[in-house]
Amino acid sequence: MVRSELVQRIADDNPHLLRRDVERILNVVLAEIIETLARGGRVELRGFGAFSVSRRDPRSGRNPKTGAPVQVDEAHLPKFRASKKLVARLNGAAADISDGQTAESQHG
Repeated sequence: MVRSELVQRIADDNPHLLRRDVERILNVVLAEIIETLARGGRVELRGFGAFSVSRRDPRSGRNPKTGAPVQVDEAHLPKFRASKKLVARLNGAAADISDGQTAESQHG
């Protein structure tokens, strides 16, 4: 799924919202996630997962073509950790995203 498909699906599920409003909302949400990560924060979306930033220390490396040593700078990389609910859903459990219960827990 690409961004435009996500916007269209949300707009289709919420006919009281205009497509351009859905796009603005999505832009604000994504911008807030990016800004929080840029400040070194963590963003948790319950039932989906958590975004965080990991730091990679500076190190010495090698140019694979020439074998010459090169200095690799410090890097900050985004990380995503899926929630248990998302992992269960991907592995075949019938999870209801809206209430957090799996089909098995609803019947027993």
